[in-house]
Amino acid sequence: MAFTDHDRYHEGVDFDNFLRFTENLPEGLEFKLGIELDNDPESSLSGRLWTEKNYERLDFVLASVHFIDQWPFDHPSFKEEFDKWDINKLYERYFKEIQKTAKSGLVDGLAHLDLIKIFGHRPTANLDWLYDETLNVIKEADLTVELSTAGWRKPVNELYPHETILKMIKQKNIPITIASDAHSPLHLAEDYDRLSEMLKQYDFSEVAIFKRHKRQIIRLDSGH
Repeated sequence: MAFTDHDRYHEGVDFDNFLRFTENLPEGLEFKLGIELDNDPESSLSGRLWTEKNYERLDFVLASVHFIDQWPFDHPSFKEEFDKWDINKLYERYFKEIQKTAKSGLVDGLAHLDLIKIFGHRPTANLDWLYDETLNVIKEADLTVELSTAGWRKPVNELYPHETILKMIKQKNIPITIASDAHSPLHLAEDYDRLSEMLKQYDFSEVAIFKRHKRQIIRLDSGH
């Protein structure tokens, strides 16, 4: 199991307890320790500096995009901002930010790749070219892509990422990680049975895990 926190909370906070989380665990219990770097305009720099300083103490670093300029687009209090955008252009802007993040170094994988759909806004044009371009950048950077069940408990009610992107990930042989993005104990491993069926459906037989940033590929058994 992996325990991950957001970098945006680091500034002014003592995270020694976070880094000590995996110490003195009961025998047989193992936790991987990670951090999620996002593009928060206020804290991303300090978060990255903290991560660089503590990099060797972490098992993995995830990257994500939660902001378009100053707009926290996945926050319910700001969802009306979607109405101000041409959705196709917004998707393009978002995925260009993903590409930028993938090229930034320091990270091991991408989290909730198409978070921009969180409130159900869908492009009206075929953007397969954009997804393909983005996944090529991710593959070139040798990163993983997370399959997150959190999308099923969000308004969009859909796995992150969308099945179109999922097929491309498989075709390009990009390694995947799995997550429930639990912000509460109630969400730990939520909908993993449902995810297991999708892994079978799209012929994913392996998942990636990390130990001190070294990627290991784990083969799923026949029952996942």
